[in-house]
Amino acid sequence: MKVPVSWLREYAALPSDLSTTDLAARLTAFDLKLEEIVSAGISGPLRVGRVLTVEPEEQKNGKTINWCTVDVGDAEPRGIVCGAHNFDAGDLVIAALPGTTLPGGFEITARKTYGHVSDGMICSSAELGLGADQEGIIVLEPDTAAPGDDAIALLGLGDDVLELEVNPDRAYALSLRGVARDAALALGVAFSDPADIEPVAGDGTGAYPVKVDDPVGCPVFTAITVTGIDPGRPTPDWMARRIEQAGMRSLSLPIDITNYVMLELGQPIHGYDRTRLQGAIGVRRAAEGEQLTTLDGITRTFTSSDLLITDDRGPIGLAGVMGGEEVELTETTTEVVIEAAHFDAATIARTARVHKLPSEASKRFERGVDPTLPARAGTRVAQLLVELAGGTLEPGITVVGEPPEPAVISLPSHLPAQVSGVDITPDAAVHALTANGCSVELDPNTITVTAPPWRPDLTDPYDVVEEVLRVVGYDQVPSILPTAPAGHGLTKAQRLRRRAGYVLAGEGLVEVKTFPFAGPVDFDRLGYAEDDERRRQVPLENPLSAEEPGMTTTLLVGLLKAAALNIGRGHADVGLVEIGRVFLPSAETPDAPIYGVDHRPSEEELEALERALPAQPWHIGVVMAGHRESAGWYGPGRPVDWSDAVDSVRALAASCHVEIDVESADVRPWHPGRTAAVVAAGRTIGHAGELHPRVCRAWGLPERTVAAEIDLDALVTAAPDLGPRPEFSSFPVAKEDLAFIIEDSVSAAALHDAVAGASELIESVRLFDVYTGDQVPAGHRSLAFAVRLRAPDRTLTEDEIRAAREAAVAAAAALGGTLRA
Repeated sequence: MKVPVSWLREYAALPSDLSTTDLAARLTAFDLKLEEIVSAGISGPLRVGRVLTVEPEEQKNGKTINWCTVDVGDAEPRGIVCGAHNFDAGDLVIAALPGTTLPGGFEITARKTYGHVSDGMICSSAELGLGADQEGIIVLEPDTAAPGDDAIALLGLGDDVLELEVNPDRAYALSLRGVARDAALALGVAFSDPADIEPVAGDGTGAYPVKVDDPVGCPVFTAITVTGIDPGRPTPDWMARRIEQAGMRSLSLPIDITNYVMLELGQPIHGYDRTRLQGAIGVRRAAEGEQLTTLDGITRTFTSSDLLITDDRGPIGLAGVMGGEEVELTETTTEVVIEAAHFDAATIARTARVHKLPSEASKRFERGVDPTLPARAGTRVAQLLVELAGGTLEPGITVVGEPPEPAVISLPSHLPAQVSGVDITPDAAVHALTANGCSVELDPNTITVTAPPWRPDLTDPYDVVEEVLRVVGYDQVPSILPTAPAGHGLTKAQRLRRRAGYVLAGEGLVEVKTFPFAGPVDFDRLGYAEDDERRRQVPLENPLSAEEPGMTTTLLVGLLKAAALNIGRGHADVGLVEIGRVFLPSAETPDAPIYGVDHRPSEEELEALERALPAQPWHIGVVMAGHRESAGWYGPGRPVDWSDAVDSVRALAASCHVEIDVESADVRPWHPGRTAAVVAAGRTIGHAGELHPRVCRAWGLPERTVAAEIDLDALVTAAPDLGPRPEFSSFPVAKEDLAFIIEDSVSAAALHDAVAGASELIESVRLFDVYTGDQVPAGHRSLAFAVRLRAPDRTLTEDEIRAAREAAVAAAAALGGTLRA
């Protein structure tokens, strides 16, 4: 919300010496956060001038300029070159003399141009930052100023504008009325309510017929008619300037008046050309498929949840959002029906979002507008149309419906002090609430508060406490650290999740956090079949994107997007890890109950909420692309391959003291011949390997990109509470390298386990080479293992080493393996 300070001062008696910076600080402390202070950016001698002479001079380039003499209040007139032609001798203009600085830091100096020394500049609206709609320079109305007058004061160009961040629950602050009320309260000065207007008198039937078929969507509708408007009258400079300072454009006098009152009071107003209306105005829900061309020129199709304004021909406006073209105000309008209504916030919010049609009106209605304003705001518009546009107010006013009753909230009288830690007496709380516009009753133990009509956000006791604190001052709340309850430190799951992050960071991976949302397009890119269980999602009620309508069932969606983004920005070598939850729906999950916020849920209610939650296991995902080892003076480097993904899982399992097996697998999105299923405690807990080439292309990733995803909860469950105590032997190790020729159908893991279990003296076994070639029969391969032998209590003898070696060879032979010569 942009708030011109001079306009604000009309309603709040701010001290004359109060700086804009201090005002902004007080409003920020009062929960109206400052975004920016916008100043006009004009300084120096900007004066009113009277044009004495105008001499057109044609230039060699075909352009005609005017050599002017201008009286600016000095002893001698100034000679100024001007390229505009919309003025004559005798007109009052705005002259920027040497030493003036215009918006954008443009400094005015006397300089030679077109054969003359131009001693200043005659200014246009655009050059003064007043908008670019007017052609040519500014020409003031006769006798509105005198030569030499200060144009900065005359045009209000020295006025600062506060740009405030308005929270969604503070719709009242989207008006000068609301900001002025808070400013007056924050500074302890008088407030003059611009809505203190006596509505047009009426007998209940009104001057224009209105029928409301949906009192829930439209509790209040008022209509006032003004005729005899002079369509040629321009918007006064002061009004146009205020509208533009507040961030809107000046369009025409009738439209500007409705926008001005909306900015002033916070009540959106709409005007209809009465000569273009056909019959009574109606308010109803749309029929499926009804259409309307709105003021932005787009034809929109409605559903039964949309609220429409109609006449006898059908829709003429989208209630609370935007009007229709057929009855809009034009440059020939002489009769206006003024609509000032109150609409249901939820209805307007939904309509604006579904049709992607945000407007100044919907922005206010969806947050909640004072329902008692329509008659007074409509009257204010009518008064301005009479005063400024020469119109005649038709007798009577149409008023349909009544504003809803305000909320009544009861709270213990000690609650403000209890919640804030500030010594707030019940009397002090009553004073603060009364100053905020609330009606308050106090008995010894209870404060009963009736919220003011402009505060629909006040619905529970803690909202009331917040209002008390705004007046008392948030700076009065003491900074007291709560006493930490006694505990037992991190749980096993927490410790192991942290350890997982540390271990994979040590492997050179960077931890990321991605959005937990996915959609059918993402699953298509992963190559999931149509009946794949991993496509079943927990749907979102209001998703951020239509392409991601549900919670993700795999971390790979976010990781692959992050990897593609980084690679697209020039990071060729990428290694990412994410630890997060996935969301797995179940057909047996009941709907979640909705409880109030005025009490802590009971244990039974918490259990009901838990039952309504989908399964949310912790997973850990890894994606690597590019080089695992970068090239340098020390060597050529090494690209990532499937084994790097498997090794990252092995490192993770080892850190949790979990024995895992890896088995060949065929599951999307991995390559069928380069994928490992990770098995712990007899259960498959994840997969690792190279992504399928089609998946890499779908995500825009390099070929041979690798990935892994593990059920971290399952890994934690398989982990012992305490890791095995390491045993160290001080006796020397014996090393044997054994290479076996074995059929391709026997996995390396099976041969590894057979060799490792052949003798209790075998301390470790590591596969270090895989070979196929002329010396190996077809359908076979050579697997070479480094075998370490050691006893905990002695040095091994040659016989013991030979026996262990022979046991390993025998174990391999049981699988069909033969020792390679």
